[in-house]
Amino acid sequence: MEKEELVFKNYLVSHGLKYTPERKIVFDAIISFSGHFDADTLYESIRRNKGKLSRATVYRALPHFIATGIVKESLRFEGRTHYEKSLGTEHHDHLVCLGCGKIIEFKDEKIEELQNKVCKKYSFKALDHKLGIRGYCKTCQKK
Repeated sequence: MEKEELVFKNYLVSHGLKYTPERKIVFDAIISFSGHFDADTLYESIRRNKGKLSRATVYRALPHFIATGIVKESLRFEGRTHYEKSLGTEHHDHLVCLGCGKIIEFKDEKIEELQNKVCKKYSFKALDHKLGIRGYCKTCQKK
């Protein structure tokens, strides 16, 4: 059994919830994604590949995947929350192109150090952060 599936099953059991066939379908769809997705993209993928499953089921399942750390909210773009798989992945930030929707992931140690310095200055214990820079990629700048 995959690590993610075991984590998810243990979470459900500890919260008195069942590992239903519908949750398994959502789990499989999330695991198959590479990159970022929103709830509607996830729903459409499931509908194309697995058949019947309500949009509400997908929306109700997502908070459970977030609570386990399998998925995280990575950014808000075009009025939607975008997610990505997070269990076992390294922290990174995002550049989002407003022209074509391209998302570029990056990690910069100087930014991380600055955040730590600011937290230390204010005696603040950070648990998470999201940095998303919106603008235009090289291709869209040329248009």
